[in-house]
Amino acid sequence: MLAQIVIENFRSFKYRTVIDLTRTQYAALANTNTHEGIVKGLAFVGGNASGKSNILLAIRLLLDLLFKEREIDNPMFLCFFGDSKEFSIEYTFKIDDVEIKYTIRNNVMKKILTERLLLDNDEVLVRMGSGAESEISGSKKLYSEKEVAPTTLFLRTIFFNTGFAGNEILKKWFRFLQNSVYYNAFERTSMAYGNQKVGAFSFLEEKGPEGINKFFEKHGLHQRIEYAKELESGGGLRISLDEGKMPFFKREDCKIAIPYHEESLGNQLLLHFLPCYFATIDNSGMLLVDEFSSGFHNDLETLLIKEWMKTAEASQLLIVTHSTNLLSTALLRPDQIYSVSFVNGEGSRVKRFSEEGPRVAQNLEKMYRSGIFGGVPEYVQD
Repeated sequence: MLAQIVIENFRSFKYRTVIDLTRTQYAALANTNTHEGIVKGLAFVGGNASGKSNILLAIRLLLDLLFKEREIDNPMFLCFFGDSKEFSIEYTFKIDDVEIKYTIRNNVMKKILTERLLLDNDEVLVRMGSGAESEISGSKKLYSEKEVAPTTLFLRTIFFNTGFAGNEILKKWFRFLQNSVYYNAFERTSMAYGNQKVGAFSFLEEKGPEGINKFFEKHGLHQRIEYAKELESGGGLRISLDEGKMPFFKREDCKIAIPYHEESLGNQLLLHFLPCYFATIDNSGMLLVDEFSSGFHNDLETLLIKEWMKTAEASQLLIVTHSTNLLSTALLRPDQIYSVSFVNGEGSRVKRFSEEGPRVAQNLEKMYRSGIFGGVPEYVQD
């Protein structure tokens, strides 16, 4: 599981910024919302353009660089208003009580990419520019300039060349990473990093609607999905499609089957979201959700988070949201919420709610809106 990420001079984060997922002293929701000393997710709140999504981007960047052939020589990764031409991101994971610390540092101007991988503080991989050495296989090996691509992570090269043969911890770490999914709720776009089918239509084509319908039934949504090329919509009206199949929504109190494109935006969004949700809740990985608040009723948001915390074991849900109603100790621990502020000249700043030591009985939403945790946008109102 992800235990910590440290960002410096990346996008809107000019100064060294620590996002911590280790459990603090709070006893509330410990049985559901934490696993082996790490929280099962974080919520990031703050004003528009405060930098919330850039935290998810820093995590997504690692996944893209390892599994999507993305290269790192993009000047847009640098802090927009910082003086340095180098950014760094440090990731700390805990896998079977082993601490995995992986650092990326890239000088965009000098084109020097640095990588460092530690297992319980033992260095097993180091790369500086065109030179690298590794002890992942047990014995030290030096790599020549021809073997180290200038804009590709060397860790990716090692993985695809060796599969981390003989190192079960790194294998399990990469399975965790590959089980992860990014979902943008506003755009209804998803990205899987393994073989998961997380697009709504591809999910239905491969697995059918049974899993979605079970979720609807379990939580009393009083509707079901039919995935068909032709369906009777009620009153003898039959809908036929020229090409392929389509999801139809059928509500319990109505005999009419409603085609996907005629269904409500909220239901469309839920249909796109659930395959991502299932893929990561069933397999240890991270679900990164940008604009989580797009299109969902407050109670549905609460349901989805509660179900995640109760059902997921070693998976993590990291969301960017504007729904302040989610700031409740009945749903999230204070150490699961970060506010994000943007300060002119200084960039994005974060504050973990637990830093203020709120009591479990206190109203986190009111405390946030009153400015105690920061991250509250300021608007001039007549």
